[in-house]
This record gives sequence, structure tokens and C-alpha cells, in this order.
Amino acid sequence: MATLDKKLDRRSFLKVSALAGGGMVLSFSWLAGCKPTPEQVLELPKEWFELNSYIKIGENGAVTLFSPNPEFGSNIKTSMPMILAEELDTDWKMVMVEQADYFPTRFERQFTGGSQSIRQGWTPLRTAGATARAMLIAAAAQTWKVPASEITTSAGLLEHKGSGKKAHYGEMASLAASMPVPEEVKLKEINAFKIVGSSKKNVDVEKIVTGKPLFGIDHKVEGMKYAAIVHPPAFGMKLKSFDKSSVSSMPGILDVFSINLFKDDYGRNFFDTTTFPEIVAIVGNSTWEVMQAKKTLAVEWENAPASNFEVAGFGGRPNTKMTVPAGLENSNRHKERMAEYIQKPGNVVRRDGDPETAFKKAARILEKTYSAPFLAHNTMEPMNCFADVKGDKAVIYGPTQAPEFIITTLTNSLGIPKENIQINLARMGGGFGRRAYSHHLIEAALISQKIQAPVKMVYTREDDMSAGVYRPTYSATYRAALDENNNLLALHVKAGGIPETPLHANRFPAGAIDNYLAESWQIESNITIGAFRAPRSNFMAAAEQSFLDELAEAMGKDPIEFRLELLKRAETNPVGENNDYDAKRYAGVLELVRDKSNWKTPAPGVSRGVSAYFCHNSYVAEVVDTKIVDSKPVVEKVYAAVDCGIVVNPDSAINMGEGAIIDGIGNAFFGELAFENGVPTKTNFDKYRMIRQKEAPRAIEVHFVDSKEDPTGLGEPFFPPVFAALANSLYKATGKRYYEQPFAPQLEMQNLKM
Repeated sequence: MATLDKKLDRRSFLKVSALAGGGMVLSFSWLAGCKPTPEQVLELPKEWFELNSYIKIGENGAVTLFSPNPEFGSNIKTSMPMILAEELDTDWKMVMVEQADYFPTRFERQFTGGSQSIRQGWTPLRTAGATARAMLIAAAAQTWKVPASEITTSAGLLEHKGSGKKAHYGEMASLAASMPVPEEVKLKEINAFKIVGSSKKNVDVEKIVTGKPLFGIDHKVEGMKYAAIVHPPAFGMKLKSFDKSSVSSMPGILDVFSINLFKDDYGRNFFDTTTFPEIVAIVGNSTWEVMQAKKTLAVEWENAPASNFEVAGFGGRPNTKMTVPAGLENSNRHKERMAEYIQKPGNVVRRDGDPETAFKKAARILEKTYSAPFLAHNTMEPMNCFADVKGDKAVIYGPTQAPEFIITTLTNSLGIPKENIQINLARMGGGFGRRAYSHHLIEAALISQKIQAPVKMVYTREDDMSAGVYRPTYSATYRAALDENNNLLALHVKAGGIPETPLHANRFPAGAIDNYLAESWQIESNITIGAFRAPRSNFMAAAEQSFLDELAEAMGKDPIEFRLELLKRAETNPVGENNDYDAKRYAGVLELVRDKSNWKTPAPGVSRGVSAYFCHNSYVAEVVDTKIVDSKPVVEKVYAAVDCGIVVNPDSAINMGEGAIIDGIGNAFFGELAFENGVPTKTNFDKYRMIRQKEAPRAIEVHFVDSKEDPTGLGEPFFPPVFAALANSLYKATGKRYYEQPFAPQLEMQNLKM
């Protein structure tokens, strides 16, 4: 046991008892007085022993677990170490968690995005924990001279029952760290889990609520300078010139210069999306001073020419040729062009059976078109980054979802080898896909390199919204062919957008219909787009599930039962071979939400809609209940049923679901960004409408399918279904279908308040 240097205190005194002769005996226990609390133990280690990249154990039994992926609110900084602790078989009360910095030779896939952190980290994290446990057992076996197979572990303790020997992990940590790493380890049986599947509090919660520095925007060092950037006022424009003298005499201004993010011969990777590669940087002694200079700086802009460049593929996709057209774009023209493309033949992505003949034979054709606008990410923490670049060394500290996708760009732009660039990972005040595009790190690094001093660069809200990376604008047309008895003969979907298509051709209802046709199209644009919470799925779910509801009504069927019929066909006799969903699991969440919501018996005055979608390897079905109260639509309750495999941290999972549902409802009602001559019409929250607290659902119920499957995605799958569930519910409440997002303007036209 570790020797504790601890003076006697009141806890050491157990009792005072009177003696018959009038004397007094003071009874105390060193063990009682010196036994530290778990919180004290965590502060006591004098030496740490590293068992692998993820785990360090102190000589007193305290455990530090490293969370490899950046944290932006999905609570992976708690959940990933829970997986480690489970296989390590330690006591969670004895665990400290630290955010690992970017270290590709030590950690696998340090990318938070695509709802893949837990899914892809599940086996590596379990293996790391089990490996460390095996090394501790080997150390104990060697020390006690007993077979390793006879040693058991529990809550950070090693025990050999035959000899009665026991030790906590810290007593064996030094020797364990020198043991050979086993080539194979046995993972726990799922039914033996003690930590995974139980709810643990966010390990950063105390720091968050007490305002401790966690975020990139909090970071400060001695001698640090501050920077602001000035970018072109419109998409389709570029820098022509600027007059440094217009601000050089302003208080605190140190320098003004232009920077180019990419070298001419650089080949971009998938996440090198940036709207304006050439910007002007203003450097000064405070954020306030550089922001004031930004308002005054004299800059001249000019129209940018069209450009072409190649972008490396991502996730096994091939490289693509990008064409960025010239011109100043307008949302009204976007709508006109999308309407033109709807009428043209698209690129056939999937064809099952003979849909063309089925449509010719149809007694009735149902056709509807759905659309959605550009959306801004609006992360609550402004984009920011700290950088200190001197000579051939660089230290970067900032919010990024994807350090591994920006490191190559940094090394090329700075001319510094990768091994000399340290990216320290800050907690992010929101991501939603926006911070996967980390050109703010390059901007800060180039500014620091230019001035040869540490610098913090911060965007204004207007910077982010007017030079952002947006959710594209989309459109999808669905057509269904029905016979004279209202049986479904064929389904045709044609979907596209600016500048990408949202189509997932192999998802439901593909595989459930004999005659099925999927076509895509896209229109080039110079407006920069990128991943937005559940990319493409966030629109396709809204369109598809709204259409399926209207189709069910046309066929005289209950919306849930109609979907279940299609899924039963896909399960028992699927059409095609490329269906990317499990029909049985898909049906399972629909059945669960049907039962939990008492689907057919809503509360009096409640109108309800349903939607279900598969994305990011998970299945979610949602029922939305609305009421019209004082001429205003009110979301009373949302029921969600989820199949995401094993749920690591239930409270955290529920929190993610609630946040995504509220976010989706807000975007469905209000989310919209338009452009006039390349300029966004909304650049701050005075015009860009976000959901307000009083507009959130009054209750949300989340139910998880009891599963032994490995965990799948969770941060994004809750988001897509809620758009259509809300639209379908509003239809029941108002008698009007909603084909265009956002819904609020259409509701107001019906004299409903928003």
C-alpha cells in the first residue's frame, strides 16, 4: 500500500470514553483517519505508469484514461473512457479523464464526426482496456508466483483466492508497464458489463458550470497577440487591394497583411473546403482593437474568375474535379434553376424492375416536390484558434473536429514537417460538421508565422455566417404509381441540390418496391457547402417520410402500418442486392414508437405525425404531437425509438437525442439562409431565427431497443426524422401539407402565429 503522509485530524478520533477512575482514553485508528476519499486519491499519485497510449495508473491505484477524440458536446469524453474502464475492470470513482491531443502514432482515428466515434472506437478502446488488465494480471502472477489464469480482477483490485493475496492496480502498475504486450486478449462478455450501460456524469460538467478554461476561445499565453480576418463581402468576389495606412494609426494595431491559405501547387483534401483562400489579417493588442480596425480598413474587391481544382476522395470515394463558377448568385435564381432541373432527366443511380411501364399503366399518379434552403451551422462558440509558429515548430490550440484532415494542409501551407506541428485539442462549443472544415487553424497559423509571435484569431458571428460552410439547398420530387385499387405499382425519386445531390439511392423504400427508379442531379455553385448534422439525410428524410405519409393516406392506410408492410417485404423478399439497411431493425423502432406513444389513441386535441429513418448505422422512429393553442402551433411531446446497438451512457444518449430533436424542430420551423448577389441576407441572430426555449417540446421521451449489437451512431440519427414527423403532425392539425422548409412563413400565411 502507498504510505500516506497525513497528520491526525478529527476523523482520526473515533471515541472518547470515561474510565471509572476519572481518567480518559483517546481511541483512534490510523486506517480510519488516513483512508483517503476517492477525490483525494486522484490527487495523490506521485508517479504514473503508462500501460498503453490510453491508460496511466498511479502507484496508489488512481487511473488516468485518455479520450482520443475531440469533444463538442456529444459527451464522448466521458463515454469513450467508460469503454476503457469497463475492460480495464477499474472503479469509475478512481478514474480521471484527460483529453488527448492529436497524436496519430498513438491513437486511432481522432475524428469526431459522422456519428462514428463510439462505433469505430468500440473495439480499439475495449482492446486497450483489456490489454492493460492482462498486463496487470501478468505482473501480479509474476510477483505472487501463481498462474495468471487464477487471478481475478474487480473494481481496480487484483485477487488470488487460493492464496488470499490481494493488491490494487497501483501496486502492480510499475511492473505491469514493463511486461510484454499480449498479442491476444479476451474481451468481456456483454452481460458482464458494470460500467458500460450505466449513466455517468459528464467528466467536464464542473469545469463547464464554473467557467474553467476548456474552450479554444479561453486560451491565453504571455505575449499573445490578437487577430481578426477580413474576407470578401460576397461569394464570387476576391481581394484586389487594401490600404494598410487606413488603420495603422488606430490604437493597438500592429500589422495588416494578406495571406493565402493554399500554395499554388497544393492538392486539396476532402475537408479543405474554404470559401475565400485569400484574406486580409489585422493584428493588434486586443480583440476589441482589431475588431474596430476591421470596420475601418479600406479594402477593394473584384469579381473572381471561375476556377477548377481536384479534391481527394474521402471514405474510399474517388477524387473529384471541382468547378467553381464565376458570378454573384441569387436565391431566386437558384429556385428557378432547380425547377428547371426537376423537369430534366437526371442521372439514373438505381433502377429496379420496369418503373417506366408501371407508370404508364397507373390508374393514378401521386407527385410531390419538396425543397429546403441553405442553412448556417451557427455554433455557439465563435470560430477561433490559437497558434504559435516559430522557425520550424508550430503549436496549434483550437476547436477542430478533424485534426487528421487538416495536418497535411498545415504542413504544406506552413512549410513545416508534420512531426513538428502539435495540434492540441480544445473542447468545442458546438460543431455540427462546421469544425470538420478547419481552415481557421490554417489562418491563425499563417498569421502567427508572419508575425513570429503567438496569436489568437477570433471570428465575429458575421464572419462565420457570411463566409461559412453551409448546408446545401436541396429539392426532391417523389412520384408514386397506383392501380385502380390503390395498390402501389412503382416509386420514382429524383433529387438534387446546389451544389450537391442529397440522394441515398439504396435506402428505404428501395428494396421494398418491385418497380423503383432513383435519379440525381446537381448544379454548380461558388457558395461553399459542407457537412451539416446528418448530411443529406437531414433533407432526404424530411422529403421521403413526408411523401410516404401522403402516399399512405392516398392508399387508405395507417402511416405506421404502411411503412411496416413495406419493411416486411424488404425483410422477407427484398428487391435488389444493394439495400443498405436491415429491414427488421428498421421495423423494430417503428413498432417500439407505435407502442410507447399509444399511436392510435392520442390525447384529446393532439395531432400527431410519424417518421422513421436509417442513417449513420442507426435506426430512429419519432412521433410528434402538436396542438394549436391560441392560433399558435405548439409541440406538446416527441416520442423517439432508437436502435443504436449497445448504449454506452444512457443519460448522455438521451441528452443527445433531446438536443437533436429540438435542433431539428427549430430548423424545420425557422432555418433559412438566402443570397442576394452573392451576399447572405442574414448574418446574425437578429435575423437568422433560432428556436427559443419556450418553443421546444414540452416533453421528450426516448426509448432504446435492448440490443447486444456493437454501438452505432447516435449524435446525428435523431435529427433527420423529426422534420417529417413535425410536418405530418402539422398537416393533421392544419389540414395543409408542407413541402417547403422552413414551415413558419407558410403557417403565418394561414394566420397562425410563430
